[in-house]
Amino acid sequence: MNRRAMPRLATTIFVAALLSITACSPGGDEAAQPPLAGAKIGGNFSLIDKGGKPVRFSDFAGQYRIVYFGFTFCPDACPLDMQKLMQGYAKFAQAEPEVAARVQPLFVSIDPARDTPSAVGEFAAAFSPKLIGLTGSEEQVVEAVKMFAGYARKGEPAKDGSYAMDHSRFAYLMDPEGKPIGFLPIDQSADAVARDLARWTS
Repeated sequence: MNRRAMPRLATTIFVAALLSITACSPGGDEAAQPPLAGAKIGGNFSLIDKGGKPVRFSDFAGQYRIVYFGFTFCPDACPLDMQKLMQGYAKFAQAEPEVAARVQPLFVSIDPARDTPSAVGEFAAAFSPKLIGLTGSEEQVVEAVKMFAGYARKGEPAKDGSYAMDHSRFAYLMDPEGKPIGFLPIDQSADAVARDLARWTS
């Protein structure tokens, strides 16, 4: 996958704009305020799981949710991100199993043309039995990405017809009501992911 998944400047502006929402919020303890509190991120998307069963974001109401958008044909970035994310979740689950049971990680495909339900299911299972893989129609996927203020675009096809997907690389942590808390640090380490999960869910 093109490592320039999202232009660096665009990513910087995107994150800065979201964080400014919290910075401008009056009152409260800023140190304890979730980074994305008040950001317009999330929504009740409708997709399908590995068995073709309809799944809505609201089906996980009452649980913390981790949402990552990627694709199974990704040769590098997505697998690395998911490895850190789920290793971090596993560390967190070992330390705080009761809380971790209320956290549901979701991998959402941005490449529905190739990512069948079974393919997404196999990809998710390779990282953790806890991880749920979701896909859907092109319209459903585009809508889900839009709800999360994400970015996804099909790259130029090669002569053999293969292609990559350019996309934003964020692991969104959402609260039990489906509201955004922050981005998990998949650009750092599994330990960093475990630390932030403990901070925002415990």
